[in-house]
Amino acid sequence: MTEQTYCDRLVQDTPFLMGHGRLSEQQVDRIILQLNRYYPQILSNKDAEKFRNPKASLRVRLCDLLGHLQRSGERDCQEFYRALYIHAQPLHSRLPSRLALRPMAFLACLGLAAGLALLVYGCPPDPKVLPGARRVLGFSPVIIDRHVSRFLLAFLTDDLGGL
Repeated sequence: MTEQTYCDRLVQDTPFLMGHGRLSEQQVDRIILQLNRYYPQILSNKDAEKFRNPKASLRVRLCDLLGHLQRSGERDCQEFYRALYIHAQPLHSRLPSRLALRPMAFLACLGLAAGLALLVYGCPPDPKVLPGARRVLGFSPVIIDRHVSRFLLAFLTDDLGGL
């Protein structure tokens, strides 16, 4: 599986971003100004004026801006996402390309939990077979949520008494 580029993400997210009421005129103007001020190689003054033209509808200006960025390249698309995060964080978190990443994170967490459960409940009771295996879990509360760590520590203190 290849990693999705920012240009790929922008192609995927464009219909969502173009949805009615998703981005306000002020948010689009702030994004354009940020790209123009900090990265004039991405948006020149002429481009910024064109994309901020009040005579054109917001939808047309946004469509032109997104098309321009998709043709410009990976770094330009990445900077657009950075500006979108700064000026429209709630919208940024609901982008279709970001939602597509969440199932993979869920599967990774599920795998970690299953591995931990196997280690805790699947370890043989004989300490000679896996010496110190349960003691390793004593360090895991540092990285596990505090609610879970209380139960894990209670399990370990009962279990370590027999070792």
